[in-house]
Amino acid sequence: MSHQQPAHGSGTLVRRAGVLHATGSWCARHFVVVIVLWIAALVALQAVQHAYGGDYSDNFAIPGTQSQDGLDVLEKHAPSAGGYSSQVVVHDADKPLSGLSSQMSTVVGSLQKLPDVLSAQNPLTAPSSTGEPDVGPLSADGKTAYITVRFSEQPSSLGSGYLDGVDSAVRPLRSAGAEVEYGGSLGELARPKANDRVSEAIGFGVAVLVLLIGFGSLLAALLPLITALICVVCGLGLLGLLAAATTFATVSPTLATMIGLGVGIDYALFLVTRHRQNLMDGRDPVAAAGAATATSGRAVLLSGCTVIIALCGLWVSGIGFIGKLGVAAAVTVVTAVLGALTLVPAMLGLTGRYIDRIHVRKPVAEVEPGPEPGAGAGAEPGPDGSARPGREPTAERGPTTHGTWHRYAQRVERRPWWFLAAGVVVLAVLAFPVFFIQLGHIGDGADPKSFTDRRAYDLMSTAFGPGSNGPLTLVIDQSEVPQSDRSALESQAQQSLAKVPDAAFITPLTATQDGDVLTATAYSVAAPQDERTTSLVNHLSDDVLPAAVHGTAADTYVTGTTAAQVDFLDIVSSRLPLIIAVVVGLAFLVILAVFRGLLVAVKAALLNVLSIAASYGVVVAVFQWGWGGPALGVSGDVPIESYVPMMMFAIVFGLSMDYEIFLLTRIHEAWLATNDPRASVAHALEITARVITCAALIMVSVFAAFIISDNIVVKMLGLGLAVSVLIDATVVRLLLVPAVMTLLGRAAWWTPRWLDRVLPHLDAEGSGTAGGAKASGNT
Repeated sequence: MSHQQPAHGSGTLVRRAGVLHATGSWCARHFVVVIVLWIAALVALQAVQHAYGGDYSDNFAIPGTQSQDGLDVLEKHAPSAGGYSSQVVVHDADKPLSGLSSQMSTVVGSLQKLPDVLSAQNPLTAPSSTGEPDVGPLSADGKTAYITVRFSEQPSSLGSGYLDGVDSAVRPLRSAGAEVEYGGSLGELARPKANDRVSEAIGFGVAVLVLLIGFGSLLAALLPLITALICVVCGLGLLGLLAAATTFATVSPTLATMIGLGVGIDYALFLVTRHRQNLMDGRDPVAAAGAATATSGRAVLLSGCTVIIALCGLWVSGIGFIGKLGVAAAVTVVTAVLGALTLVPAMLGLTGRYIDRIHVRKPVAEVEPGPEPGAGAGAEPGPDGSARPGREPTAERGPTTHGTWHRYAQRVERRPWWFLAAGVVVLAVLAFPVFFIQLGHIGDGADPKSFTDRRAYDLMSTAFGPGSNGPLTLVIDQSEVPQSDRSALESQAQQSLAKVPDAAFITPLTATQDGDVLTATAYSVAAPQDERTTSLVNHLSDDVLPAAVHGTAADTYVTGTTAAQVDFLDIVSSRLPLIIAVVVGLAFLVILAVFRGLLVAVKAALLNVLSIAASYGVVVAVFQWGWGGPALGVSGDVPIESYVPMMMFAIVFGLSMDYEIFLLTRIHEAWLATNDPRASVAHALEITARVITCAALIMVSVFAAFIISDNIVVKMLGLGLAVSVLIDATVVRLLLVPAVMTLLGRAAWWTPRWLDRVLPHLDAEGSGTAGGAKASGNT
């Protein structure tokens, strides 16, 4: 075996025009047709989506979990005790609520008549707990109470219009001067509708500034933003139509917007930058757009496919809720790729040679002019597919640009181990907090105090303890137990529930009307999102309840919203390693098939995993450790939402491949042309550092702008994705990749001959030799 050698003749890398080149040229030449079609598609999709599109809801179940099985048992034997419960919290700071008994009865009766309500409990007539702690439903001072309302559907999925009926039902209590707040999922339904326009405006504003400063041209700065916005709006229209066929989570449109804007601007920027360099090299606009689509457009296509593969990898979780989040994000990635390959060339054809006419500084594209006259930025095909004379870095003279980034790359070449060590140390320090990560569910206590569910949470915690916000329903199904043995079973179970660690109080067991099921309610000493509550749920379901029915045919379950969240956490935690393995493996194969370099593919996978671990560490420090959480509008320390690491990994791993493929594409181009691995790294860094840095700053600004959202999960994703991209575009792309590629040298592009024959041939650069020319004499 031997290292792969580049095929080059007289320093000329011959390319052939392909489908992408023809597509880009056609779109640039017929720009009116393409732009009109895109605008028509945008208008049509929005009209159809508004007429027939579906709603977004967090109503989902996880079949096969003990919490869902317990809920099914309750629905079968005691429908009024099953379903989904929420609290309507009533508080009067001046007088006991007993003076409002008639209003309370009226309110409870009105709530019971609402659609999808199974039952509503009057706290003034229900038996209250005795002893310490007081868990309600009426506080010891009589000034706070909660009405437990059970719904047949998740209240958060009933639509905002449902609140009109709830508000009308509780009006008598509010008219009497009492404070009424909605807790649980009913409170989530009452949250203000998320408005991402401010975040989008901030991201767009920063993007314009970055592009103007980086490249100087006004039209070149606006074009990626306009095309990205059109693509995202089209993608959201498609997502709305998909929501009519299946249920997507409420965070789906926000997630799709974040990802769509980020990749849409990046992909357009890659093409616009290459196109403008082609214009500066003397090409006509149509040929320049076609060449940009055939080269950078091919990298965009491969990058987009990698992102989509990573997002689809979320289905490995086996949880439809998670998989559909990946689908939602993938929809706008698809429209971003289609827009980059068709709409962007059309806009380039529309602007023609005037793209740099309006500028705030001397326009630049890929590189600043070097000191040597005629020094080129890299090989570019001419309109007919042949190499352009005078611009090709030849094997004899190598890349001849000598800008700031070229000199920086040469410094990396001289001390690669130092740069490698510096990058690894930075990532290690940032990743350290990840060893202390606590996955869980973010409770209502972290929400802004302007939210009714947060106010209900505080009232409940003050009056009845933090565990009252997440009661656990214990279910013992004794339908298979003989009648003669049921009394002994109940006594044995009650004894087992007497003193359970981390349980503030467990109500006595009561039998359903048919006598087949025993139920009790357990309250944790801690808030629902606390680790002690998670431990209590697992201890009850795995140890206490099975021991309580030992020797009988009874089945036991712990159910309720908090128990379902713990089950969800357990599933996500157990399947996260599998998702990581699948996504990394698929991305590894894509890089290997494109660049035919085994060590290049290994390097890409490992460095991306390290950068994601570093971003995890930052998220843990900010939210879980509270290092800046209050400044972001987060009340107190919160756990990391269970599915956020999974989502971050799939999204960030896919996005990081954008920069990986873009940089490696240029390194590979120069390597094929010069056969000089070190000079190729310097050349590639010289012509990509500016666009990668600007693209990263734009994506960071887009993601970071969503930190102002009131949704804590959106804040967490926004910060995590912004930090991930920042780390990836700085530490990884500017320190680790150049250092590792320099150290690997020719070995980076080696692939065993047998593996080369098995792998499909994908051409990242649009060259005639897919995946690079083969060496003669490889063994």
